[in-house]
Amino acid sequence: MNRIFLDVHALQTVPPSNLNRDDTGAPKTAVYGGVPRARVSSQAWKRAIRTFFKDEHLLDPSELGVRTKKVVELLAERITELGASPQGEEALALADETVKATGLKTEVPKRKSDQAKETSGPAPAPETKYLVFLSARQLDGLARLALEGAADVTGFFKDKKNKDRAREIADTRHSVDIALFGRMVADASDINVDAAVQVAHALSVHRVENESDYYTAVDDENTDEETGAGMIGTVDFNSATLYRYAALGVHKLADNLGQGLREDEPRTEPVRRAVEAFVHSFVASLPTGKINTFGHHTHPDAVVVKLRTTRPVSFVAAFEEPVRSDGGGHLREACDRLAAYVPDIERAYGDQETTLTWVLRVGPQTRELAGLGTEADTLHALVTAVGQAVAERLDKPA
Repeated sequence: MNRIFLDVHALQTVPPSNLNRDDTGAPKTAVYGGVPRARVSSQAWKRAIRTFFKDEHLLDPSELGVRTKKVVELLAERITELGASPQGEEALALADETVKATGLKTEVPKRKSDQAKETSGPAPAPETKYLVFLSARQLDGLARLALEGAADVTGFFKDKKNKDRAREIADTRHSVDIALFGRMVADASDINVDAAVQVAHALSVHRVENESDYYTAVDDENTDEETGAGMIGTVDFNSATLYRYAALGVHKLADNLGQGLREDEPRTEPVRRAVEAFVHSFVASLPTGKINTFGHHTHPDAVVVKLRTTRPVSFVAAFEEPVRSDGGGHLREACDRLAAYVPDIERAYGDQETTLTWVLRVGPQTRELAGLGTEADTLHALVTAVGQAVAERLDKPA
């Protein structure tokens, strides 16, 4: 298959907010171009994207996975849902042996074990030592395999063929989110999944200094004689126009998904759905750090999507010299910079004949970006156009 890359760029202005905190509670920052910038980590936005898939019903639950340490409990629930006889501790023991057969290591957390002893409660379920990403299809397959060996599960998985089957189930029929964002399994590296998506840390296009908000809260039950605040504190924040970027290897996504998630459709369909869901979620999702405090609900002012066959290209260098507002905002200058930079770098390194470009923009300040590609009036139109183009590229012979 030919290499196909999808670059998604966005300029998004956020008001006073604290989307992604560091260990001190302050908004994360980075130095770029010699000045401090606001930063939102890739992990924070990837989490927001994955959550958006489910919350907005962009994909069927069968196409999504779950990332958890509680794999044994989850698998035991699947076993019970199949209507089989193993229940309770018996189902947990069966699930535990099956999880171990995939190469994962499990143990009962000491904290939970000690607590159960103190309260004389039931023994807690084993957990993996780290978060494990499994698809709905993989969990269902492992549950069915567990039931095959329910009569003597230890002996069942001593057979190398059955253990190999467990590993094969855990390494096929990946969900869309596993195929996109990958999976690292320290105990069983042979079932690792290389991510098809790379998400950059979002950076402000201008210099940013964090600020602090001093707040007080009044006790509603105070009498007139009880003056003063019931609580005082500070919360750090900043505001910024962010440049956001992600690169999606469509060919890698297709490899990760394999033959797809449904038997009755061509291979391009699950890839198209995954691409459309990712573009939609990347553009519309928002990290929720301190959102009840700041209500920072904004959408990108401008989105540029490129489908190319060369290699991914970030346009962050357009903002290596920080945008200066000179008493006004940052968005117009950021758009002007991007509109000038993109044609230059495409001329020097791009492939004009094989690269497709779409633009979604809002307001007069983004007008200069209109000439970069085909304009889409709505996010839905943008997503549909990109998905259709990806499907057509995948159908072309290598």
